[in-house]
Amino acid sequence: MPDNRGTRKVIYAAIVANLAIAAAKFVVAAITGSAAMAAEGVHSAVDTGNEALLLIGEKSANRPPDHAHPFGYGKAVYFWALIVALSVFSLGGGLTIYHGVHGLLHPEPLGDPLWNYVVLAIAFVFEGYSWNLSRLGLNKARKDGDNLWQTVRASKDASVFAVFIEDSAALLGLLVAAAGIALSQWTGNPLFDPAASVVIGLLLVGAAFTLARETGDLLVGESVGHEETGALRDIICADEAIGKVERVLTMQMGPDDILVTASVQFRRGMRIDEVEHAIERLENTVRAHNPAVRTLYFESAALRSSLR
Repeated sequence: MPDNRGTRKVIYAAIVANLAIAAAKFVVAAITGSAAMAAEGVHSAVDTGNEALLLIGEKSANRPPDHAHPFGYGKAVYFWALIVALSVFSLGGGLTIYHGVHGLLHPEPLGDPLWNYVVLAIAFVFEGYSWNLSRLGLNKARKDGDNLWQTVRASKDASVFAVFIEDSAALLGLLVAAAGIALSQWTGNPLFDPAASVVIGLLLVGAAFTLARETGDLLVGESVGHEETGALRDIICADEAIGKVERVLTMQMGPDDILVTASVQFRRGMRIDEVEHAIERLENTVRAHNPAVRTLYFESAALRSSLR
């Protein structure tokens, strides 16, 4: 089984940070009456629950294969990441926008904003630490020349890129909340504060759509990518026993679990024991190139062609 300690460290750090930050935000929101701060409290509380869901996904994905799931439970982490996306959209974005709209319709004067700024600054430090851990997790699979967004798009570890997307939205939300509070204080217009809440909600909706798109592709059977599939094809084609490679198909079954099927023609005249040795050699070569390839199938029609 893959070592998930790095992934879980990212999730645990996010849970601790968001839990402490949510409590502080709600307390200060109650004292100052800031709609933006209350929205940020909802945001952090939802994020805490979401990271707990990602832990459930990690635990489920590590279950060994059985008769009901012969290919294992690796896709469970994608399912729970999709649930997280729905949670960010409904509980995070929906409630935050509702709270902001209510504040716009029924504005209230903002109290002393000092503690708002203190909590926002502390939250930015904690969120930044969690964000940096998820960034380091993404960097492990980052290719030369790729930026962070391209790395997120290419990443197959939903737990890590889900935390990264959430924390990115959180950091932007903190800046928006601070701007809304500062504008309300500077202009004396209380509408800037709930308006910031609406903007934070829209940020969460955008993060939810991004996360849903990435996890949805993986859940329905995304390949490992054109470049890696081509590399696997080249490895198989280079073997001395292979006469022709018709196609190579791949599917990401989990963050560290790849299914590969290859339709090939072995050289004519090969004995069955030579075919068996060739398959074993190919399996070893492919797994040496990419240890995440746990299952490699050769189509039966290709095997029959070698015995004609």
